[in-house]
Amino acid sequence: MKLKTLLPLALAGAMVAGAAAADDVRIAMVPKSLGNAFFEAARDGGMEAAKEIGGVEIIFNAPAVVTAEGQIEVINALIAQRVDAIVVSSNDPDALVPISKKAMQRGIKVMSFDSAIAPDGRMLHLHPATAPGAAKSMLEMTVDAIGPEGEIAIVSETPQSTNQNEWIAEMEKLLATEEFSGLKLVQTAYGMGQSDKSYRETIALLRRYPDLKAIIAPSTVAISAAAKAVEDQGMVGKVYVTGLGLPSELAGYVHNGSVKSFAIWNPIDLGYAATYLAYDLIQNDGAKAGDTLDAGRMGSFTLDDKLETSLPQPFIYDATNVDEFAEIF
Repeated sequence: MKLKTLLPLALAGAMVAGAAAADDVRIAMVPKSLGNAFFEAARDGGMEAAKEIGGVEIIFNAPAVVTAEGQIEVINALIAQRVDAIVVSSNDPDALVPISKKAMQRGIKVMSFDSAIAPDGRMLHLHPATAPGAAKSMLEMTVDAIGPEGEIAIVSETPQSTNQNEWIAEMEKLLATEEFSGLKLVQTAYGMGQSDKSYRETIALLRRYPDLKAIIAPSTVAISAAAKAVEDQGMVGKVYVTGLGLPSELAGYVHNGSVKSFAIWNPIDLGYAATYLAYDLIQNDGAKAGDTLDAGRMGSFTLDDKLETSLPQPFIYDATNVDEFAEIF
């Protein structure tokens, strides 16, 4: 796992990042919502890549809340600006297809990262990790915290979140295997990408299932909210939270015991690689299965027959290393 210091940014107005000449390549990054530290770190990685490539401007904008309608409005504005490429973490894989097709018809290269747009609406997709690998990591961390048996629940983002749904589907498959057969999934709840709703959903789970032992939150927003709810309800040591989160947001929960371990890929690397791949799409006028695309310090990525590729597996954080990484992202 490679780490880079976050780049200082000065953002204003429509969240336009970087200064560029009129003839520069313009790559727009559209995360699920604004105010999410994961995507802010991804933005910093994009800025790092843009600086290395040279002549690239990064435009960073998103809706205030996690909705497809908000992303459609943002993408419409970017089409009007005639950007060269749009990189999207989708709030709904199917709802974004028409607007993405419109962008591509105007000559704009469209790719997704983190959470995919359906294949008809993008030219390639960059997974943050393989779905089976992410799912197994989360269940292994659960077993490490509570042992091989017990009731568990999931607090995810939205019912339409592509990547979370893939991870949950893979977890459900693994729960049917001998290795994880002692874990019983009692409910999957949705925080809609909002901290306060994720917190309320966690409180409801804690009250509804008195024998609950663990909550898995495959979302950087939900995991912090769930850990806070467990702490506030005085259930530290009785219920453990794990999943995917940022070291800077979870270090305190690791030290107080509500979280034993969690995982995440480096969001800086994710934004960095996505920017390079978007630039490759622009320079090569698209991509096809089998193509190997350059991604700077991240090496190269080969597209499979679905025009998809992936970062390495997530990295595990616990009390032995969380403070070191909390200083980075």
